[in-house]
Amino acid sequence: MIKEQLLTPDAEQLAAFLNLHMRACECLVQVAGQAEVTYHGRAASTAEAGAYLLIFKTDGSLQIHHPRGIKPMNWQPKTDSVTAEVEDGYCVLTASRRSPAETVRVVMLDIHLAQALEIKEEAGFILAGSEAQLQETLARQPELIEPGLRVLDRELLSGAGDMDLYAQDREGRYVVVELKRAKATQETVHQLSRYVDAVRAFLPDGMVVRGILAAPGISAPAAMALERLGLEFKEIHALPAAKEAAAQPQLFFQEDPVR
Repeated sequence: MIKEQLLTPDAEQLAAFLNLHMRACECLVQVAGQAEVTYHGRAASTAEAGAYLLIFKTDGSLQIHHPRGIKPMNWQPKTDSVTAEVEDGYCVLTASRRSPAETVRVVMLDIHLAQALEIKEEAGFILAGSEAQLQETLARQPELIEPGLRVLDRELLSGAGDMDLYAQDREGRYVVVELKRAKATQETVHQLSRYVDAVRAFLPDGMVVRGILAAPGISAPAAMALERLGLEFKEIHALPAAKEAAAQPQLFFQEDPVR
């Protein structure tokens, strides 16, 4: 997992290390030690010399942490340019982005550790709570899936099985939503496709039916199948507690309960 590690590097060593690994964006980079941080953009800030932990991820995001607290004191969700140069005997990291225009400048005063970590395997992520709780929350707060979405029914019976959510979007198009607590697979995609086909069979010709797969992640083969079938993916992670809401109306092809 450790691709390269430097202990108490000098300015030249640190600059070469940062330029190599940050520009490649193939490793998670951590730098710990004494530094001074300035930010210019939508606002301006300066963090005086102190102990900080800098984290640069493979998606180009940058975080700078205090020794305390869970939130970074400064961050960039995306960087368009990252350079490290030696100025007056110190390694200086400059990270900037174009939209919005902002720059983070870190003067590395006394660095104790620099690491490049290869973390390539994405561990499976499972949402807390049962799939039924996930369905209940999203049925009552469908805006978490898409603004303007209105749920018509849950566990709707069709010839292909029970659909998790049946809805309409803000343009009046019908939407089938398939929910998964873990990473979605190809089988999930094909199941959603069968549900969409079943709904189309009940509707007049020419009516648009969308299919949305909502999950915390999706495998590469599943993403390719989703695109090929003209279906959509919505990444769902942490969910708020479900809010009380009025009962949803039943649909035209819901079977009457046995009396």
